[in-house]
Amino acid sequence: MNSFVDLFERYSWAEVKASIYSKTVVDVQAALQAKKRTLEDFMALISPAAAPFLEQMAQQSRELTLKRFGKVIQMYVPLYLSNECNNICTYCGFSYDNKVKRKTLNAIEIMQEVARIKEMGYDHVLLVTGEHHLKVDVAYFQSVLQLIRPHFAHIAMEVQPLDQQDYETLKPFGLNTVLVYQETYHKEDYKKHHPKGKKSNFNYRLETPDRIGSAGIHKIGLGVLIGLEDWRTDSFFTALHLNYLEKRYWQSKYSISFPRLRPFSGGLEPKVEMSDTELVQLICAYRLFNEELELSISTRESEHFRNNVLKLGITSVSAGSKTNPGGYVVDPQSLEQFEISDERSPQEIATMIRAQGYEAVWKDWDNCLMS
Repeated sequence: MNSFVDLFERYSWAEVKASIYSKTVVDVQAALQAKKRTLEDFMALISPAAAPFLEQMAQQSRELTLKRFGKVIQMYVPLYLSNECNNICTYCGFSYDNKVKRKTLNAIEIMQEVARIKEMGYDHVLLVTGEHHLKVDVAYFQSVLQLIRPHFAHIAMEVQPLDQQDYETLKPFGLNTVLVYQETYHKEDYKKHHPKGKKSNFNYRLETPDRIGSAGIHKIGLGVLIGLEDWRTDSFFTALHLNYLEKRYWQSKYSISFPRLRPFSGGLEPKVEMSDTELVQLICAYRLFNEELELSISTRESEHFRNNVLKLGITSVSAGSKTNPGGYVVDPQSLEQFEISDERSPQEIATMIRAQGYEAVWKDWDNCLMS
């Protein structure tokens, strides 16, 4: 097997979806009682049949999270470097066909943003850009990493998929984590949402975590954009991908994020709505499936939801986020990638975390264990 694509092509979207929706109460009960849960168990836990068992799932999820991670919540913040993009994506404010002002931060502007982020208390930063292979290329990423590395204990990146050699080039400059979301594993609908640009290459994106793992990156983040397609089926394929990666690149750690489609000016309406209760079900299902997995919830979600989901399996949250380049200091009015929902400051989030009996950790707790 050369990559996940080989495994992925053995599955039919329609058959997987039918299997999930055919799960019964008996299947869910068996999954809840299992000591080590399989992909079939995960199917049962994300199925409609699991809805009546949500309280039991939440209790088990909380217990497993406390056992593995303790009462700590990691705090991170995104730093948007550029909204330049060559792709057309139907759901994104940075899409090439949106006629908006484009901006890429230079070294002086980056350090102005870093200074503000450090004032907020952060030691863990997520670098984000649009996907423009000329204006934000590997050389740009290398210069940014060199610039900011002295200021952060942990640096993550969410940019365009790169080749394995590129990840190997960036790793010595302080790159700890790479996030890459497939957006949807529905191959036909993926093409509808990505009609132009390098991102339209479904298989190249699908193989990106293989290249990240082969490069020896410390942590790999996965996820889909919830709302593009049936969330249960997309989540199964994400779990299948995770399962494959953990077996093949066992030295890397893994995280899952849960971005629900959020509006931007003139943006796409979700094809499939996911309720808050269903998102809780999905979070708990992932925790029951994999107790080592890091689970992240961003400021896309509401204040009320984030307060209530904190104890059910989440291990990291963002706060005070700006989704536009220069949003903290340099250019607060520049184009946002999407609208945020929870606008509380990092200190307000940290206070909320402490009020629930947890500790807010401002850097990645695994960094001290890295070789």
